Amino acid sequence: MSGGEPFAREVPIVSTDTVDVLIAGAGPVGLTAAVELRRRGIGCRVVDRLPERLPYAKAVGIQPRTLEIWDRMGLVRAALEAAVPMLGQLTYVNGAERPRIELALPPEVPYGFAALPQYETERILDEFLARFGSRIERGTELVGFAQDADGVTSRLVTASGAQEEVRSRYLVGCDGAHSAVRKGLGLGFEGGAFPEEYMLGDVELDWDMPHGYGVRAMHLGADGAVDDVLVCIPLPGHGRYRISSMVPPELRTAARPESGDGVAHGLDGGAGPSLSHLQDVLDRLAPRPATASALRWSSVFRISHRIVDRYADGRVFVAGDAAHIHPPTGAQGMNTGIQDAYNLAWKLALAIQGGARPELLASYDTERRPVGVEVVGRTVRHAAEGVQADPDDPGTVMLREAQLLIGYRGSPLVGPPEEGGDGDGDGDGPRAGDRAPDCGGLTGHIAAHPLRLYDLLRDRGHVLLLYAGDDGEPGGTGADDFPALAATARDVSLGRVATCVVLPDAAPAGAGDTMTLPVYRDRRGEFARQYAARGRTAFLVRPDGYLSARLQPPTAGELASRLALVFQV
Repeated sequence: MSGGEPFAREVPIVSTDTVDVLIAGAGPVGLTAAVELRRRGIGCRVVDRLPERLPYAKAVGIQPRTLEIWDRMGLVRAALEAAVPMLGQLTYVNGAERPRIELALPPEVPYGFAALPQYETERILDEFLARFGSRIERGTELVGFAQDADGVTSRLVTASGAQEEVRSRYLVGCDGAHSAVRKGLGLGFEGGAFPEEYMLGDVELDWDMPHGYGVRAMHLGADGAVDDVLVCIPLPGHGRYRISSMVPPELRTAARPESGDGVAHGLDGGAGPSLSHLQDVLDRLAPRPATASALRWSSVFRISHRIVDRYADGRVFVAGDAAHIHPPTGAQGMNTGIQDAYNLAWKLALAIQGGARPELLASYDTERRPVGVEVVGRTVRHAAEGVQADPDDPGTVMLREAQLLIGYRGSPLVGPPEEGGDGDGDGDGPRAGDRAPDCGGLTGHIAAHPLRLYDLLRDRGHVLLLYAGDDGEPGGTGADDFPALAATARDVSLGRVATCVVLPDAAPAGAGDTMTLPVYRDRRGEFARQYAARGRTAFLVRPDGYLSARLQPPTAGELASRLALVFQV
């Protein structure tokens, strides 16, 4: 395999194909990339070496930010119906109950925390992908690739053993901790490994613990160190939990050699714990009597913490576990990978459609690698010291764990900080690079019920939100130049920016009636409050729900310059 030089053809190629994007790996990360590309009309193929979806509840925590992304993509309803709520955590130390942790978020955040087994996440994404006429090519392995200035040539081995050569404009490696794409590029993957091993089991428990709460029970030895632990995460199904604990001596695998790339991470292929192993831990640590039954699967789990030195090389990219692995503390791994894929996919789509400036794809590494570095470092600290050791206030910790504080203020796509406007202060509304918050209470001329802002953003690319504050004139709305701003956005982006106008509730009756743009009234003042909008302001929202610009007051020239950071002018 090679990331640059052509590979040798020892075996004849029986078929060839061309496609815009080839995705290696059909887990949640690869499927997210595929869905977003297909939604935007981009051709792609998704290959996975496994013959079928694994029935393992590996990654189970779904963060609020992931649900926001799925809302934007149009598949959140299926996830909400399949998941169970995660309301908090009950903690016990040496049998004594500690203060309950409530997973509470501000009321303006549209979704809470949820638990959903990974196989269900993959099913939902797979079924959604099928709506676009695409399917996973199971039992098909990427065994080599070479890239040049115009594309990537990949070698596949199909389920029948036949060899196929695929020519694609881009290759995306979402193929896990032992990524063939990462190895083929020769990327560094520095980090370390935890000496501890854990066992996992998907079982039914007959206890009477509160619904929707995880349980963490620990035993501290005489030295104050944790020497025994039980963690139970609720899953969909009657009394079903994924439980984890330290592995007993007879199941330890540390003496076994690591994989060929030196990474010991994830589920081990050796002997998994039996129901009796799991029951022994419950008998020792469960806060109330509990009997485990209906074991669906079990495994020994090993943890590493590593991150690649770069997320891309030419026309080849890595995402998810192929780029970063870390402790499962706080359910950050899969969710971070999904955001990798979403960030990359809209940029790939724009590049393939011919509307992107050449530097757009380079921003994937610029924006996402710092996020990966932060997540790896934070989860390692939390694994060693506990989330309670975080120095920030509990509200900030909760927002960070929900992945709602991720932002790209230093990104080349958002330009320099705004000067002089109300959005320039940290405590005065979101700025360019920040997540675009949701709000409710928006009303139009036809819909009989209020809308959320995320309803206006769903299934769109870039959206220009124009807020019409009072311009100081009797009966004025400050919106006279909005059609011209919309025309600028349309011309620079070649029609790829949608525009909506938001009027304050105080705007005169009939204001905006003659405007050809979609107009919504901020009946409850939530938009003005969440966005600290006081006067004419333009907010440019990216496809992934982050602000590209906050302009107050907006001008056509400044808007065009911000759009030119993304679009080819």
